[in-house]
Amino acid sequence: MSKGFKNKEANYKNMMHHKSDAKKADDTRKKVIVELMESDFYVPMKEKELAIMLQVEPEDRPELSRILNELLMENKIVISKRGKYTKAEGKIFTGTFRSSNKGYGFVSVDDNGKEYFIGKDYTLGAFHGDIVMIAPTQKGTGDHEEAKVIKIVERTVTKVVGSFEKSPSRDYGFVVTDNKFMEDIFISGSGVNKAKHGQKVVVELTSYGGDGRKPEGKIIEILGKEGDKGVDVLSVIRGFGIPEEFSDEIVEYVKSVPKNIKGEDISDRLDLRNTIMVTIDGEDSKDLDDAVSLEKLEDGKVLLGVHIADVSHYVTEKSLLDKEALNRGTSVYFADRVIPMLPKELSNGICSLNAHTDRLAMSCIMTINAAGDIVDYKIAKTVINVNHRMTYSDVNLIINGDEAKQSLYFDVKDMLLDMKELSNVLTERRRKRGSIDFDTLEAKFILDKNGKCIDVKPYEANDATRLIENFMLLANETVASHMYYLDLPFLYRVHETPDSDKIENLAMTVRNFGYHLRGSKEEMHPKELQKLLLEFAGRPEEKMISRMTLRSMKQARYSPECLGHFGLALKEYSHFTSPIRRYPDLQIHRILKKEITEHLSEKDIKHYNDILDDVAKKSSRMERRAVEAEREIDKLKKAEYMDNHIGEEYDGYISGVTAFGIYVELDNTCEGLVHISKLPGDYFDYDEKRMVIYGSRSGEEFTLGQKVRIRVKEVDVHLKTVDFDILQKY
Repeated sequence: MSKGFKNKEANYKNMMHHKSDAKKADDTRKKVIVELMESDFYVPMKEKELAIMLQVEPEDRPELSRILNELLMENKIVISKRGKYTKAEGKIFTGTFRSSNKGYGFVSVDDNGKEYFIGKDYTLGAFHGDIVMIAPTQKGTGDHEEAKVIKIVERTVTKVVGSFEKSPSRDYGFVVTDNKFMEDIFISGSGVNKAKHGQKVVVELTSYGGDGRKPEGKIIEILGKEGDKGVDVLSVIRGFGIPEEFSDEIVEYVKSVPKNIKGEDISDRLDLRNTIMVTIDGEDSKDLDDAVSLEKLEDGKVLLGVHIADVSHYVTEKSLLDKEALNRGTSVYFADRVIPMLPKELSNGICSLNAHTDRLAMSCIMTINAAGDIVDYKIAKTVINVNHRMTYSDVNLIINGDEAKQSLYFDVKDMLLDMKELSNVLTERRRKRGSIDFDTLEAKFILDKNGKCIDVKPYEANDATRLIENFMLLANETVASHMYYLDLPFLYRVHETPDSDKIENLAMTVRNFGYHLRGSKEEMHPKELQKLLLEFAGRPEEKMISRMTLRSMKQARYSPECLGHFGLALKEYSHFTSPIRRYPDLQIHRILKKEITEHLSEKDIKHYNDILDDVAKKSSRMERRAVEAEREIDKLKKAEYMDNHIGEEYDGYISGVTAFGIYVELDNTCEGLVHISKLPGDYFDYDEKRMVIYGSRSGEEFTLGQKVRIRVKEVDVHLKTVDFDILQKY
């Protein structure tokens, strides 16, 4: 052992007994450990081995543990699966672990929007849904860099849903989880809790397993038999840990919220109750959080008002409601129900901008010239009174010349026609700057009285939905720009530039169709991707190119840093317009109100700087949870619908190519798999764009975007899978 190392050893030992200056001592201890790990002779060691080498007395070893943990959190050292410490070679990230049924997994990282592949030997025993710390290891192949889990930060999954399978001869059993990527959960006799074989149950985990042992748990709730009314949707809700009911404390707290606004609430507000305005929403919407107004000015200018429910007046920071709203993050919209972020007494009551009722609002009032540019704006606390609660379908008829509807809404007809004119200008403005419009189809489900899906239709945008989208985007952009140029703490909606390797992948694909992406793959401008989508519009490859372009994008998220929004081609963007159903909007309303009324103090600035990063990460995670849960319900309802159409024939497009077959999407948005065993060949070659068949029909190809005729072969509603047979190619 070198003399230098003996000196480090002595230094550490001495420091454990001189703690007068705690911060200075901690910094020095950390320096000793990092320098040790940088030494040529250092080999990875466990904590106990480090303690012996550093001559740490048994009573001081908890201090060593604390220092090692702090170094881990500071990304200066890493810990291997076997518990051995080494110096960190690169950046450490924190993200959410998503497991596979083959042992490997993926981690989605909040900070950079990337997803990393985790080999089965590098998961550190992480469970599906855990928050983990990872260290990238190499570039990897395909769409994902590789990494290893170095620490499990938080076990987020404490309950899982599945079907109970009881041992025929013993009192124990297993729960086969609904999440196909999770292992079966062992249930001992004491944890069965009267559950019967085949019932859907909720299990509370008591052990996460590992080292060859299965996870263990106890049954805490019996949902019912599979196939019973509502059990399917309830299983998904429980499986994602989405809280349905509000606690007794919150129910009691809500009773104190007034049902009408008070005189003192409006004394310091801009009174817009005489301004004509409307809400425009879907037919079934009950939480109306945005209203719009428009007045014509001179020189071709207009005054556009976007008026948003002032939820922050009733949901104050650190209150019971605020903590619950942050915990939920967002409202969740399923085919048969909505699980709100806030109790209905607020979301459908005092905070909803119901017609002919005084309501408190936050208004963004913008003066816009004929080119669609904002020449002036005002953000204000207001009191409003909506003239009409309108629907997208009615407004679409009015602005496209339906005389009966125009007559019915004669008092706002001209305003709506002026709004359409402005919307057209804003659409062109978006196109010119390069905003990308994927125009993805969403599904609309028709359910019977028992909640069963009897029809699936594509939900298509119209002029009214585009009008509201344009106005909300403009308000969000204006608010974000206002706070960015004041250089004050804020919460932005960010969508970063795609990774160069994914853009290169996309460029190679479109070259096969004779199209060349212009510009550097490192600094691709959204306008180029917009041109790409326009080039393929109406062509057989349109869906494939749109899907691949979408997959090349990073995931949008929330951040206290203003990193721009690539998809919208905006430098500043935020979410301001939906505080009833999104926590980030509620949070920024508080900041805006304080800034426009009294300006942020140094104390306010420090407070928001301290909390916004956590708010952004939590909100991003809850948004992803909601999106994944909504997708699961969509898949469930589509499988339920297709189960009644086995044997029927449809036209569709090849939407995916995998090692086990090709996916076909129908015009009604339902998707199914043509298993590789059902394709006419002996062996196959494939990539993500096409599958080539060899053997009796050697050289035949199936390519993404190709139109085909299929027959519905088999459906498993429980697994949410649909199988097709291909009848012919077009």
